[in-house]
Amino acid sequence: MPPDLYSVEQVARLLGLHVRTVRSYVREGRLKAIRIGKQYRIAREDLAVMTGRPVPAFEPVRRHRHVEVSSIVEIDAISPELANRVTTILVGAAKGRGPGEEPLRIETIYNEERASMKIILVGGMDTNASLFQVIQAVLAA
Repeated sequence: MPPDLYSVEQVARLLGLHVRTVRSYVREGRLKAIRIGKQYRIAREDLAVMTGRPVPAFEPVRRHRHVEVSSIVEIDAISPELANRVTTILVGAAKGRGPGEEPLRIETIYNEERASMKIILVGGMDTNASLFQVIQAVLAA
């Protein structure tokens, strides 16, 4: 969208009004707008005429990319002692993280009847990859 055209939602945000109020201003002719498809677009100049003051340029929301991975690791034929060791090492790795590092969540579930363990990891891609290596090393030992 060109920077001098605003959506009804953007105008409502700029003026501190409800979207329905802005739409009614457009329908009543109090605010000049053009229709593009099923949506209204308001020119900066038309908004300035209605408000009687200059309209600041609309600043888009700045977003920072965040990637989070959820992984489930299932291990069969694992003893309770080894499952406990895996859990202890993973929890230690999670607690030993620095203040600037990505959040990490770890859950472990051990099913004694089936001698199986399920590990749920939620965190960054690199973190999950390194934890896979830790799990593999503990199981290989």
